[in-house]
Amino acid sequence: MNDLNRLFVALVTALAVAGCQSIGPGTIQRDRLDYAGAIADSWKEQTLLNIVRLRYFDTPTFLDVASVISSYQLQGEVRFNQEFFPNSRVDTNRGFGATGSFSDRPTISYAPLTGEKFVNSLLRPIPPQAVFAMVVAGHQADFIFQATVRGINDVYNYSGAPSRARREDAAFAEVAAALRRIQQAGALGMRVERRIDSRDLRGTGRRDETPVMRAEQWVGAEESRIFFREKVDEATAADIRFVKQALGIRPDARESRLIFGSLRQHEDEIALLTRSIMEILVELSDGVVVPALHVAEGRVRPSADPEVTGIRPAGPAVRIHSGGELPQDVYVSVRYRGTTFWIDDRDIASKRVFTFLRMFSSIAETGVAPQVPVLTIPAN
Repeated sequence: MNDLNRLFVALVTALAVAGCQSIGPGTIQRDRLDYAGAIADSWKEQTLLNIVRLRYFDTPTFLDVASVISSYQLQGEVRFNQEFFPNSRVDTNRGFGATGSFSDRPTISYAPLTGEKFVNSLLRPIPPQAVFAMVVAGHQADFIFQATVRGINDVYNYSGAPSRARREDAAFAEVAAALRRIQQAGALGMRVERRIDSRDLRGTGRRDETPVMRAEQWVGAEESRIFFREKVDEATAADIRFVKQALGIRPDARESRLIFGSLRQHEDEIALLTRSIMEILVELSDGVVVPALHVAEGRVRPSADPEVTGIRPAGPAVRIHSGGELPQDVYVSVRYRGTTFWIDDRDIASKRVFTFLRMFSSIAETGVAPQVPVLTIPAN
């Protein structure tokens, strides 16, 4: 076998082996991380842009990534010619050729938030059960309450929204701080109780002694109850007594029913008036530093001066800078009205708000985290 024949056999064998191998599994590790990173960065940019838009009284737009489908195709072809009749007058010179092609056709679907989905995801208040569930899970109680709660048992949080700007009740920050200390001591808990409608007991011979839940409790056929541990140290016991006194809960109450609203009807209830995602975004828009030229031209309202209004910001907030040039250390940035807006990567407080805002967005509709967009990578 001459050298050309050996080369031909080796090439055909290599292509045959490569053709039997699937390119699908090898792409998962690379593409899954790349697509996940791109979706996360896009969500941060969209959120920042909508916060800036709200600062300018512009219409926010929300577009979700519904699905990502990445399709691959690999093709190869080998051509080989050899001179079979050396003595022929026809040109039968030996020849060699090879072709190949690779295609990547990703299909990305977008779903705009409109109609019922817009209401459920952005305008409906976060369920109180979800707020306390995050606290019980270990997230700082004071941060969660200051970000998501407008009021608890008629004790109100700070608001910078133009339509309802108000100073914070002194007791709110103190209650949030006390709940944080109680949480750190492991003395705060929540349990979910299944409620049964009497109509579900027909034919069982049983009698439902518990009334059917009201619609404002937001949890369907479940009722959430908040309780404090009894065996605690003196400092934690003092915090528990203070929380009950500030919220008007009976001192001897072993647990309190969690409901949605601003006012409680019974002394053993905790009425939590929560914010919607849109409300949270409006509150965060107060942290946008706008160019002085835009204020002078009447394009945006100036930031409220605490010395004039007597209302000082409190609770979680973001610091969004603006300018012509983008610095190097940037967490997220967008362009709007010819101006660059960004959050500094060294601003831990603002980055933390964005992280929790993503969680709040996920649980706003149903109270539980939905499935993320499915990544499908078929290979041909």
